[in-house]
Amino acid sequence: MTSVTRSRVYSLLPTRADLLAVRRHPRRDLLAGLTVAVVALPLALGFGVSSGLGAEAGLATAVVAGALAAVFGGSNLQVSGPTGAMTVVLVPIVAAHGAGGVLTVGLLAGLMLVALAVARAGRYMRYVPAPVVEGFTVGIACVIGLQQVPNALGVEASGESQVALAAWHAVLEFTRAPDWQAVVLAAGVAGVMLLGVRWWPTVPFSILAVTAATVVAVVAHLDTVPIGHLPAGLPAPSLDFLDVAAIVSLLPSAVAVAALAALESLLSASVADGMTVNQRHDPDRELFGQGLANIAAPLFGGVPATGAIARTAVNVRTGAGSRLAALAHAGVLAVIIYTAAPLVSRIPLAALAGVLLATAIRMVDVRGVRAMARATRPDAVVLVLTAVATVALDLVYAVVLGLLVAGVLALRAVAKQARVDQVDLADDLPDATGDEEHALLAEHIVAYRIDGPLFFAAAHRFLHELTDVADVSVLILRMSRIVTVDASGALVLKDIIETVQRRGVTVYLSGIRDGHHQPLEALDVITRLAADGHVFATTPEAIAAARRHLHDSGTLPDRTTV
Repeated sequence: MTSVTRSRVYSLLPTRADLLAVRRHPRRDLLAGLTVAVVALPLALGFGVSSGLGAEAGLATAVVAGALAAVFGGSNLQVSGPTGAMTVVLVPIVAAHGAGGVLTVGLLAGLMLVALAVARAGRYMRYVPAPVVEGFTVGIACVIGLQQVPNALGVEASGESQVALAAWHAVLEFTRAPDWQAVVLAAGVAGVMLLGVRWWPTVPFSILAVTAATVVAVVAHLDTVPIGHLPAGLPAPSLDFLDVAAIVSLLPSAVAVAALAALESLLSASVADGMTVNQRHDPDRELFGQGLANIAAPLFGGVPATGAIARTAVNVRTGAGSRLAALAHAGVLAVIIYTAAPLVSRIPLAALAGVLLATAIRMVDVRGVRAMARATRPDAVVLVLTAVATVALDLVYAVVLGLLVAGVLALRAVAKQARVDQVDLADDLPDATGDEEHALLAEHIVAYRIDGPLFFAAAHRFLHELTDVADVSVLILRMSRIVTVDASGALVLKDIIETVQRRGVTVYLSGIRDGHHQPLEALDVITRLAADGHVFATTPEAIAAARRHLHDSGTLPDRTTV
């Protein structure tokens, strides 16, 4: 290991500041961790079953991955574990390769995430536009809310993978045989949480509401959390992985899992930052923590894990301030696995639905969304598109679509800034000339200044405007204000030069920046011009050369000789 790599690894490890943060408000963090654990337990069980590896796999992931990501991750607020988006990726792996395939993919994805952290790839998350993150937050809040509709209405989930359709089917089922007990329970829990946090933000209303709802459910005999059979402790470490040939065939799946884990975790951490005032995560450390979590979870029979938006939002909204809350969440789940499964099984589904409905509502900063939507039309388009795609498609597609649209709109805006203007020669004449000489020069020499980027999204505009140049002897292109040149822009410039030269116009270039010579020379744009002495550092030099050319060709009378 080189000294550079060693220093990067050391920078990813927990620091003294993390320990000091844990000591600030331990009681509040422990209460937040307890609340998150109550919400996380049925989710972990459900996602474990959905993945195809069973409830115990989900629990093992929530405990092992949750604890390691809490200690080594880059966010003080992130809660990690199995997620719905990940189970979608895992199901075909289970079908093709069995449990060993999932465990192998998780281990490989963990190693990839650690490598990304050491390579400092997390910093590229800063290039995700704010409207994409805001739209993602709104979309996730809608998904969380829609997912709770069946339980809040007290009906069986339809099994529909699209959350909006599943919610609609639940509403139709409810209208056929309405049962208002679950509705009242869910609304009551959500109402207590939303109103209580406004009046007394330090009181753990979520725990109080869930406890009260559980008492009511026991008395009224309402449906409670169907946790099934919990294992008596965590599974023993397992090394039942596949052979080398199967590992090679699973590499594409491992890349997909690593990409999803990185994207979902970093976006979740960004959302958590946006829900607070003074918290900022370290993206490279977050990748490192998620990598270690995914390396360890398969050893205990767990599935790949990511930062979990819903649980992280619950963590933030119940007052968490340090990573102690996420660590406590993992510890509470471990204790529940061993001792308290019967008690947890009495929590009503409607109460948990109320907790998550309140969380979804509090995730959305209405003022921030309204302000961003009013900022510019492109920002509003990206925000709405990302939110709708998150609900209608899934996390990965939504973010990719949001990034693509944001990129296209940004390129369009940058391209609009590029322009070409005809400029007066007077300010750049190398020495004083009379009005008559200046008029003669202006009659035979035309100069244009290109401003902004000369790249694929804007270059065609220059071709359209500059190829109209006619009835002059010399064209001077001033290039000092070009900020960037790509291959497309260089080729368009080459077409411009060749087009006007075929009309008998002599072309001079001036002010090419040092960094722009490479694409212009590689594509043979300025090679011949430079060989003919038609490329100059400054515009006055180009004008002086143009005057000499006009004198030598007899276009100008002798008195214009330099």
